[in-house]
Amino acid sequence: MKKIIVSGISAGVAMVVVMFLMGMVVQALFPALQSEYQNTNLFRSWSDPLMSLMYVEPIILGLVLAWIWDKVKGVVKGATAAQKAWNFGLVYWVLAIPGMVMSWASFPISLTMVFTWWVSILAQAFVGAWILAKLNK
Repeated sequence: MKKIIVSGISAGVAMVVVMFLMGMVVQALFPALQSEYQNTNLFRSWSDPLMSLMYVEPIILGLVLAWIWDKVKGVVKGATAAQKAWNFGLVYWVLAIPGMVMSWASFPISLTMVFTWWVSILAQAFVGAWILAKLNK
């Protein structure tokens, strides 16, 4: 159990870092998205204390993924940590597709925003899974 908690929190912290980095990349590549994020009719203002949960979500996700990893880690035998991480992260990323479709269908956001979320989730999933593969063999 301790291994799951340590690897899960480690993966979650790494996913927060990736979230920040991907945010900077997205802002540089798509500066027009900033106006969508600042739409307080759609998103909470960053001054709202509830927005701090944006930093907690990857930690919770890391713990959940660590628990799942512990159940399935032996499925891919003979693969490197990077290969296992790619396979595990890719499964999680594919499972995010319905949520991205629902976000685009339900909220007045651009397809560009949804696409950047989807790419960011892939980066976070791979990094988090790689840490799980390294720490929780």
